[in-house]
Amino acid sequence: MSLPFYQRLHQHYDSSYRNRDLRSTMSQYQEEKKSSAIYTHGSTAYSSRSSAAHRQESEAFSQASTASYQQQASRAAESTHAFAASRKTASAYDYGYSHGLTDSSLMLEDYSSKLSPQAKRAKKSLLSGEEKENLPSDYMVPIFSGRQVHVSGITDTEEERIKEAAAYIAQRNLLASEEGITASKQSAISKQSAVSKQSAVSKQSAVSKQSLVSKQSSVSKHSSSTLHQEEAFEKKSRKVAIREKAERVSLTKTLEETEAFHRKLNEDHLLHAPDFVIKPRSHTVWEKESVKLHCSVSGWPEPRVTWYKNQVPINVHANPGKYIIESRYGMHTLEINACDFEDTAQYRASAMNVKGELSAYASVVVKRYKGEFDETRFHAGVSTLPLSFGVTPYGYASKFEIHFDDKFDVSFGREGETMSLGCRVVITPEIKHFQPEIQWYRNGAPISSSKWVQTLWSGDRATLTFSHLNKEDEGLYTIRVRMGEYYEQYSAYVFVRDADAEIEGAPASPLDVVCLDANKDYIIISWKQPAVDGGSPILGYFIDKCEVGTDSWSQCNDTPVKFARFPVTGLIEGRSYIFRVRAVNKNGIGLPSRVSEPVAALDPAEKARLQSRPSAPWTGQIIVTEEEPSEGIVPGPPTDLSVTEATRNYVVLSWKPPGQRGHEGILYFVEKCEAGTENWQRVNTELPVKSPRFALFDLAEGKSYRFRVRCSNSAGVGEPSEATEVTVVGDKLDIPKPPGKIIPSRNTDTSVVVSWEESKDAKELVGYYIESSIVGSGKWEPCNNNPVKGPRFTCHGLVTGQSYIFRVRAVNAAGLSEYSQDSEAIEVKAAIAAPSPPCDITCLESFRDSMVLGWKQPDKTGGAEITGYYVNYREVIDGVPGRWREANIKAISDEAYKISNLKENMVYQFQVAAMNIAGLGEPSAVSACFKCEEWTIAVPGPPHNVKYSEVRKTSLVLQWKPPIHSGRTPVTGYFVDLKEAHAKDDQWRGLNKAAIKNTYLRVQGLKEGVSYVLRVRAINQAGVGKPSELAGPVVAETRPGTKEVAVHVDDDGVISLNFECDQMAPNSQFNWSKDYVSTEDSPRLEVESKGNKTKMTFKDLGTEDLGIYSCDVTDTDGIGSSYLIDEEELKRLLALSQEHKFPTVPIKSELAVEILEKGQVRFWMQAEKLSGNTKVTYIFNDKEIFEGPKYKMHIDRNTGIIEMFMEKLQDEDEGTYTFQLQDGKATGHSTLVLIGDVYKKLQKEAEFQRQEWIRKQGPHFAEYLSWEVTGECNVLLKCKVANIKKETHIVWYKDEREISVDEKHDFKDGICTLLITEFSKKDAGIYEVILKDDRGKDKSRLKLVDEAFKELMSEVCKTIALSATDLKIQSTAEGIRLYSFVTYYLDDLKVNWSHNGTPIKYSDRVKSGVTGEQIWLQISEPTPNDKGKYVMELFDGKTGHLKTVDLSGQAYDEAYAEFQRLKQAAIAEKNRARVVGGLPDVVTIQEGKALNLTCIVWGDPTPEVSWLKNEKPLVPDDHCSVRFEAGKTAYFTISGVSTADSGKYGLVVKNKYGSEISDFTISVFIPEEVARKATEQPQKGNKKAK
Repeated sequence: MSLPFYQRLHQHYDSSYRNRDLRSTMSQYQEEKKSSAIYTHGSTAYSSRSSAAHRQESEAFSQASTASYQQQASRAAESTHAFAASRKTASAYDYGYSHGLTDSSLMLEDYSSKLSPQAKRAKKSLLSGEEKENLPSDYMVPIFSGRQVHVSGITDTEEERIKEAAAYIAQRNLLASEEGITASKQSAISKQSAVSKQSAVSKQSAVSKQSLVSKQSSVSKHSSSTLHQEEAFEKKSRKVAIREKAERVSLTKTLEETEAFHRKLNEDHLLHAPDFVIKPRSHTVWEKESVKLHCSVSGWPEPRVTWYKNQVPINVHANPGKYIIESRYGMHTLEINACDFEDTAQYRASAMNVKGELSAYASVVVKRYKGEFDETRFHAGVSTLPLSFGVTPYGYASKFEIHFDDKFDVSFGREGETMSLGCRVVITPEIKHFQPEIQWYRNGAPISSSKWVQTLWSGDRATLTFSHLNKEDEGLYTIRVRMGEYYEQYSAYVFVRDADAEIEGAPASPLDVVCLDANKDYIIISWKQPAVDGGSPILGYFIDKCEVGTDSWSQCNDTPVKFARFPVTGLIEGRSYIFRVRAVNKNGIGLPSRVSEPVAALDPAEKARLQSRPSAPWTGQIIVTEEEPSEGIVPGPPTDLSVTEATRNYVVLSWKPPGQRGHEGILYFVEKCEAGTENWQRVNTELPVKSPRFALFDLAEGKSYRFRVRCSNSAGVGEPSEATEVTVVGDKLDIPKPPGKIIPSRNTDTSVVVSWEESKDAKELVGYYIESSIVGSGKWEPCNNNPVKGPRFTCHGLVTGQSYIFRVRAVNAAGLSEYSQDSEAIEVKAAIAAPSPPCDITCLESFRDSMVLGWKQPDKTGGAEITGYYVNYREVIDGVPGRWREANIKAISDEAYKISNLKENMVYQFQVAAMNIAGLGEPSAVSACFKCEEWTIAVPGPPHNVKYSEVRKTSLVLQWKPPIHSGRTPVTGYFVDLKEAHAKDDQWRGLNKAAIKNTYLRVQGLKEGVSYVLRVRAINQAGVGKPSELAGPVVAETRPGTKEVAVHVDDDGVISLNFECDQMAPNSQFNWSKDYVSTEDSPRLEVESKGNKTKMTFKDLGTEDLGIYSCDVTDTDGIGSSYLIDEEELKRLLALSQEHKFPTVPIKSELAVEILEKGQVRFWMQAEKLSGNTKVTYIFNDKEIFEGPKYKMHIDRNTGIIEMFMEKLQDEDEGTYTFQLQDGKATGHSTLVLIGDVYKKLQKEAEFQRQEWIRKQGPHFAEYLSWEVTGECNVLLKCKVANIKKETHIVWYKDEREISVDEKHDFKDGICTLLITEFSKKDAGIYEVILKDDRGKDKSRLKLVDEAFKELMSEVCKTIALSATDLKIQSTAEGIRLYSFVTYYLDDLKVNWSHNGTPIKYSDRVKSGVTGEQIWLQISEPTPNDKGKYVMELFDGKTGHLKTVDLSGQAYDEAYAEFQRLKQAAIAEKNRARVVGGLPDVVTIQEGKALNLTCIVWGDPTPEVSWLKNEKPLVPDDHCSVRFEAGKTAYFTISGVSTADSGKYGLVVKNKYGSEISDFTISVFIPEEVARKATEQPQKGNKKAK
């Protein structure tokens, strides 16, 4: 069994299902429910009105049914009696409800006691199939279909859930709009009335625990008789027990399923976010008044409401008594007491619960009456008011003036964006208690606030805001402000463009989806086709539906429908739906339209009944009734059957219900048959029709059908209606014909008015779509996305100056017409209008009977040139002006005019009107009074028509016209004065010291952002005249987008000046001038203007065209620019013109030749750029050459390089080469001459490169042999090799003799070296290195002889000189030595010494020399004269390298002291006793020999001599004697040495300077024979002894 309807919808509380009136009634009813005692636990009651009405209907129907079966004559009396009884019961019930009674006597009585004894035939059941399966086959439970669903609160106990489920059945019965319907298969039997009564009692006892029987007995008027009848029937009928048992089983199962459902119910599904049922309303109040803001919020859990003022929470405690916030019965209130001006703000009510937050806004404007007004005059009556006042519906009013400031303009938006339209409303006079009425309109229809658009009035500004733009929002918007009987309005168009398609090429979304017809069985949806089809025709439309309160969309049609109306079927009766439409073409489905308004699947009569009398909330009281079956009446045939709509997809039938239908509801069956046959087929076999309208689908297109309808009820099926006329299935509505005669006309500088002839014989025309296209583009754009009605439309958003064409197509529900013919092209520019009034009328000169007037031209010329002016004048006598008179009949072309035939000494006033081709404009304001009298002044009058242009941040140009009155002598010049706009009159300063003769001046030196005024004074011989009218104020600034005049020379050499202005007014024009004199009639110039661009072309620029050319833009605030053409600029332009007239291909590089790697020759040149049409001709000696074996040509158009290659140069290739270029009109060439020595050199170079390439095929030298001096002053010979391998050998030679190299060369780094250490002259020669392997050999020679050797030696010497250390000081025994060390020394390195800047002259005392690597200067026996700065210069042959040392002061003293010490030490060393020579280190002597040693000793004085043996003094004796002779010779003699004489001996010499010991060793040996004999003799002696 399916779940009850209200439980299935529990998870989405569908607030939109109810209308606003019903929700308000519900809210009020719930408030009363809380305070009323009649609502008790487990039992609730109807409202007095609903219960009484329901009882009236039931009882009246019951009595009427009974009377119809007994006798027809007494029917009226019985009905009257039944109505009387019901009224009494209703009155009693109303009394109990109003007094809060809860007694059971006032509760609802059992309807079964009021039923007729003879039951009517029951209607068919509305139960679902699942519910039917749970019922006995012989019985069906009567069901009353409800028209409104109310959601109960969340119940927690099992008992409350059971009551809630039972209460649903009662609620469904009580809120039914039709009578109760019971279906039964048996015929009507009068005895069944007692059974149905008993079954009703059984149901009520099962649900309410048998409490209802007692209530019925106390309330029912016929309780005793009825109960006796029921008991009698109970005993006689067996069906009563069966029926009661079946009902109990069904009800028990229902309660069990309901309880199981509640156990599974997720509480979160019952929660819903806050929603404002009633939003706070904006208020405008006066000071010291109080205001209340109210709002009502729904939501579960109950939302918490917080009030804000200008987004700041309101704290009632911070301002006691100021704010009062209350929340009662769901109504939230903010009260502001004693409003003051600071209470003007935006107030926000924020509602929040666990499901989210929602805000509603309202504005409070507190106004203060500033004027002094005697309110007592208003209470005295209308007669006491001034004449200027009148009475309004508000009590009083004035003649109001309403102005709109800061107005919204034509606006453009896109679907999905937000937009706001607004303007400031200024109302004068401002009345204290009088607020304006603001109303917005779209296309003439009033607009009210909705979820799509909101209106706001803040006290002085009205705003219309779109929260989500849709194409339905496109249209003409009007704001109307009404004050009493006066009102003003302002309008502007809003365009809404399509949103970007999600699928490229898909059509745009349809629009205006509305529900045309709604009933129980279907809803007809209509829409408008979009203007954009995505580039391919629209194949049809898909319609989607969504039940209100859900987010689930379902598609209603399987195949696209082309007709823009469609009936949607398959709806659930009583539920609300929203719809949307999507267009489809071959590229895909477009975006959906905006959803429709919600619509309920109800009959219009039923909907009207619910809206006019909303049902009260269900009470929970269980009332189950069943009407006894009775014999019914078979309904008659329907009437007025007709085909209301027919398309290729469906046909809609409509009819009227039959007059003979009985008292029960009827159903309809629709039948069809093909024309010409009587084969009728039932269309709705499965789904009976309940409404007198029906849509038929699945009809064969093109076939003819007839239709008829039958009625049916429980009594049977009635006769068919009359058949319709033959209907052919197809679109009855034809696609409209295309409009004709498309005529565009100018409107503004961005819009065009398009008019057309409407489509002929068009039916149900929706409107027209207009498209525009820039001439030549081929791309059409929609001008409107919402069809417009009428034959005229203004297309906005066009580009100024562009030419457009237009086309129009009509649209109705059948589709879009063909496009109209394209209109003629029209340039977008402002339409011509009459000029505005001139201004600043002044008297330039006055005579006895005439006056000369001057004025400024109008600010707005109306889009056309001013063709003239008309002057009017009038006399003023004693301050009273007379009538106007015309001063001229023919228009005046200048801004000055002489008016004759005036009266002397009469005072006059003047006014001037300007005229163009559009007509005469409004006259100017009346001038000041001027007296006509003779001017006798000698000085000139004021200059006139002073104007400024070319305004920049530091300069501007001022122009004027000469004064009309020149004085007694001609004007000789002008003075220009300037001051800041707000400065005093004494702040004027002259800009030119000397008078200028020109009538223009470029004012320089302005301060950026400062406002200035200027004036001009004329001078003659008599003096300076009066100043002119002021020009300005003008702000010194360069406006954004300001552009300058630019010169341009086209391809034909035509010179032109061009100017562009982005700030033009709709009627602005360009005025060219030379030296600020108009060039309009100049035969040398031609001017062309289009849109915001203008060009002045020189026909033949020459010296007579020198000058300043300026361009001014009319109807602007001084926009202009100028360009100076002087003699230098003229020459440049003429040269440029000549170049453009006879163009040449610009050459970036002239023709050149180069030798490539293999000896190839490359001729090449480069142009600045080459197009795809460039042609190149190759010329050699005046003959064209072509590509072949000898010549290879190539052109690179991207880089502009042109090349020609030759393998080798031969003698016959000597000559002239030329490349000729032609690129369209431009030509160019470049020539290269290769003759004589130039050619031979090139040929030789080519051959060399070829040989080089051959050489490089084997091992070769990448870098030839060269030398390098290392840091160690060695010479390194090196070369770089390439293309080598392991087998490659390298051999070094010097002077053709091989040099052996210790190390084997490693070619990893490709460098081969030969190191020559301590390079000198002997290393001079020719060095050669040879590189060879099986692929060949290569050699490199290096000559190090003559100059090459000198250069190398110079570099070596330089390196040696650079290696020299700093000079140091060394003291010696002979004197002081200065020295420096070098790596090594060469004789080629010249050494020069100087002392205190003077070269040293060498002598025996001062000497220079080199010892090894030391270069020194020896100063013997130094004296103080040797002090000073010493410089050593090392000259390498090219450069001198200096080393210095300072030998003075402490350095000299220390060196000299050390010299003295060393000198004394040297003397001591020299005279010290020493052994000069003669003594050997070792003396080996044979034993027995004599030893004689002689040595020489030295010493001064003569040293003493002594001898040592084994480090002990030797005492001479006969065996060993010593002597010393002549003080220098010492003798040592040993006679017959023996082994005892062996040992260490020493000679000691000593004097006062020192001593010395000279050691020697004496070794005595015995010969072998002697030694052997000596050994043998002892042995013999031993033997003898034995």
